[in-house]
Amino acid sequence: MVPHSNGVPAQSKASWMSFIKSIASFNGDLSSLTAPPFILSPTSLTEYSAYWAEHPGLFVAPANEPDPEKRALAVLKWFLSTLHQQYCSRSEKLGSEKKPLNPFLGELFLGKWEGDADLGETSLISEQVSHHPPATAYAICNEKHGVELQGYNAQKASFNGTILIKQIGHALLSFTPPGADKNDPAQKEQYLITLPSLHVESLIYGTPFMELDKSTRIVSSSGYVAKIDYSGKGWLSGKKNTFNAVLFKESEGEKKPLYTAHGQWSDTFVITNPRTKETVDRYAVNESKTTPLQVAPPEEQDLYESRRAWKDVADGILRGDMNAVSVAKGKIENAQRRLRKVEREENRVWERRFFKRLDESELDDQFKRLLKKSDLDSLESDRTGGVWRFDPASAVDMKPPYHKAGPEGLGITE
Repeated sequence: MVPHSNGVPAQSKASWMSFIKSIASFNGDLSSLTAPPFILSPTSLTEYSAYWAEHPGLFVAPANEPDPEKRALAVLKWFLSTLHQQYCSRSEKLGSEKKPLNPFLGELFLGKWEGDADLGETSLISEQVSHHPPATAYAICNEKHGVELQGYNAQKASFNGTILIKQIGHALLSFTPPGADKNDPAQKEQYLITLPSLHVESLIYGTPFMELDKSTRIVSSSGYVAKIDYSGKGWLSGKKNTFNAVLFKESEGEKKPLYTAHGQWSDTFVITNPRTKETVDRYAVNESKTTPLQVAPPEEQDLYESRRAWKDVADGILRGDMNAVSVAKGKIENAQRRLRKVEREENRVWERRFFKRLDESELDDQFKRLLKKSDLDSLESDRTGGVWRFDPASAVDMKPPYHKAGPEGLGITE
């Protein structure tokens, strides 16, 4: 089968067909394969953490809801609203899903969303905490409403007729509900969020886009569980990006739903109360404007911040100058190899700036209880370089430089 001309530039058909063949015969993690130039993205994977909070109002809404059942529903709505940004916005903007830049160890992506006086500021810290295996950790905080989302993820890609992507990791949303003591950590409410599996559609035509597989769960410390089942367009029927979700009380089970939600996460969905048969909410992507993330200009960024570190690479991709891309990538990769060599010689490890690595035995009891109720068989920490948790003390008075230079400098070309 030959790729359709609509998605692949004429001069790239041969390289695309060769890439498809190499995927089909490759054993191992597909992220190590070199993709044809026209499918490369100028954006690093560390930036993808921002997709969690491009609707800051929905992000903080649960913290202001006094009713625990409706809080759980607000969390579900917020999560569903993130799916379009996480898995669809890039293909809409660029024409198809592109292969992102693989972050280097210590890479940072920092920014903030500024809202009105009632909403306040929401901040983002994203850091590449592991390179072998690759893993990105993130923390998104709104101090005014006391909301924090932290998590980490890695991806394992394989091929079985198309590219299958298993996401490894989780997200943890926490806040103090209205009426509770904000100074008492035990009164914080937590929501453990598992990550969907993905597969790539329309690969053979050169216009790849993401589709979600299987299911995810949102398990709360307040006793509510949301289960989201994903399905896509089949050969004969259905619509792409389809889902069905159910919110229920843990003590009552899935067969007694409090709310259901269904539709297309990339377009429109509705939330229904099955007890009254009423539609209680509706969400449409094209009616919900995103808030732009504010990021410092590259010249004001730390050497380890994504857009400064990758600027020459990104510029080369946008120009279509792959020789320049290769040279610029080589500078970063060779500098990183030198840093790792020095660390091995001096018997030390890279110091993470904003996150700490924990052993699974060090996790708190509440998280362990949530984990047992989730759909995660294990944390698979060997595939993420550990379990990663945000260190709030490290983010006080943030300003570059964020990393101390060692004997080989920072490792990034100045």
